[in-house]
Amino acid sequence: MTINRRALLRTSGVAAAGALGAAALSSSAQAADTAGPAHPHHPVDPDPTAGVTRTLLQEHPSPAEGWETVQTLVQIPRHKESGRHSHPGVEVGYIIRGDVLMKFDDRPSIRLRTGDPFFIPSGAIHNAVNVGKVTTMMLSTYVVDEDEPLVTTY
Repeated sequence: MTINRRALLRTSGVAAAGALGAAALSSSAQAADTAGPAHPHHPVDPDPTAGVTRTLLQEHPSPAEGWETVQTLVQIPRHKESGRHSHPGVEVGYIIRGDVLMKFDDRPSIRLRTGDPFFIPSGAIHNAVNVGKVTTMMLSTYVVDEDEPLVTTY
């Protein structure tokens, strides 16, 4: 599923999270169906992306023709996740507050804490899972193909 970058980013807050969350929910539900029963003390969250917000901070043409730079503030509540997704360019980020387990489809997960920078290659499918005790805040800057949607969910 693809989501229009401008529509997603210009719609901050719960509406944006909902746009991503619906797609992520169907993927999570499929994964839960194949994963077996939930641990009795850790039931499967019916909406693991609920409350995730992405706020557009700035958007500018990149010096490279056909590319643009987009910066967002991503907030992930405790026990929630961004949902599996990718970007049509690189993501360079910084954990402002919180603890995240950055899961990838094609490489080992990375544990990130307050003050840690991160880099996600173009097209890498990833999912930021809040594993801390507070709402995680991440500053994410993307250099992406201006003709592609900023986020593609899986």
